[in-house]
Amino acid sequence: MSYVFNFPDIGEGLTEGKLLEWYVRVGQELKEGDLVAKVDTDKVVADIPVPRGGRVLKLHGEPGQVIYVNQPLVELDTGNGETTAGPPEKAGMDESARGAAAVEPGAEPQQGFGVVGSLEVASGSEVMPASGEGLEASITAPPKARAGKVRATPVARRMARELGVDIGTLKGTGPGGRVMKKDIRLAADSAAALPPSHAGRTAATGGESAAPEAPATEDALPPRGGTELLELSQLRKTVAARMAQSKGSVPHATTFEEVEVSRLRALREEQRERLAARGIRLSWMPFVCRAVAVCLRRNPKLNCRLEIEQGRAVLQHFVNLGIAVDTPEGLIVPVIRDADLLSVRQLAETIADLAERARRRELALEELKGGTFTITNYGSIAGIHGAPIINPPEAAILGVGRVMDRAVVRDGELRPGVLLPLSLAVDHRIVDGGDAARFLRDLMDLLADPVAMLID
Repeated sequence: MSYVFNFPDIGEGLTEGKLLEWYVRVGQELKEGDLVAKVDTDKVVADIPVPRGGRVLKLHGEPGQVIYVNQPLVELDTGNGETTAGPPEKAGMDESARGAAAVEPGAEPQQGFGVVGSLEVASGSEVMPASGEGLEASITAPPKARAGKVRATPVARRMARELGVDIGTLKGTGPGGRVMKKDIRLAADSAAALPPSHAGRTAATGGESAAPEAPATEDALPPRGGTELLELSQLRKTVAARMAQSKGSVPHATTFEEVEVSRLRALREEQRERLAARGIRLSWMPFVCRAVAVCLRRNPKLNCRLEIEQGRAVLQHFVNLGIAVDTPEGLIVPVIRDADLLSVRQLAETIADLAERARRRELALEELKGGTFTITNYGSIAGIHGAPIINPPEAAILGVGRVMDRAVVRDGELRPGVLLPLSLAVDHRIVDGGDAARFLRDLMDLLADPVAMLID
């Protein structure tokens, strides 16, 4: 009469996760696909769906406990007279795909390295494919969803729970009949009030109504003396392990430069107010990303993937930029795909969206894979030059320092100027000093004369 659903491998290489929250309770009736728990893995915070329906008999584990792949998670009374243990499954996969996705013994997981280490990246499918929500696309008549199932991303399902909306009653307007966040907001607005049982949960889970974190005051500081234990998150553990692996296996060579960017500042200030009226914050990063993308097309050796065991390097004639994002749990590097095809405005929108969802741990695994070059902007907090750590198998990483007002010599005279520090680290096994210098020269030319990057 019972079915034991084991904690599934939501991606190759996953071995454990920390149970953050139960969405269900003992005695509750579940349908196939209902979410049962929120789990913190080394890359994303994942909502785990149950592959079949039934009444909850037992929940294995308490919030805060580390659980391992194939360890019992939920026991269900299916009412079919059977007692079974759930086979290892890929979370969220269709029935037709289950069974064929088992990881072969000894198979090496894909890896995506963070700026201060590396992170395991799953290559399995998500609960739902990455949503195209927010993209400017014209959809005339979305296809109908399969009968009996509601198509929605984990993020949308979580929003529905937080706003007290029964997602099963909604008609999705997204691709394939998928329920989008805007559908849930409309339903919540028409309901007039948020149920008391959900009050305050949005702020706790980082929803849109969460109040911004207040700056620390003297009264908020911990009392002086003594020690405090800080438990490492799954993400931080992986960052710590991969940092040593990356630094120990890749011969880094770092070059430092400074470029005068008075023209770029003037262009940014000129366009800042216009884009702010459209809800777009124009920082320095979109310009840097645009210039880097152009330079990588000109200097493909810095945009290659090194396959040392095969004795080759793969030149990648597309640009997927990894952008390092500082989060409370650790560094996350979402990827802007085909960055060389995006305008500065599109890059600004994409960076803001990825950074916000990275801090909320709402990124899909696909958004964290496939980078060809990484940029880390430590100067947004503090720092002039740094020695960033490469993300193998990438061949290079660019560090961007703090923009400074400095006196510069121009046309033989001392004048006010604006300096942008750059730190380029390359894998010296494939990139020579001359390659790095040519890339930096091209990058400095574009940043000094930003009109050139917009025309190129």
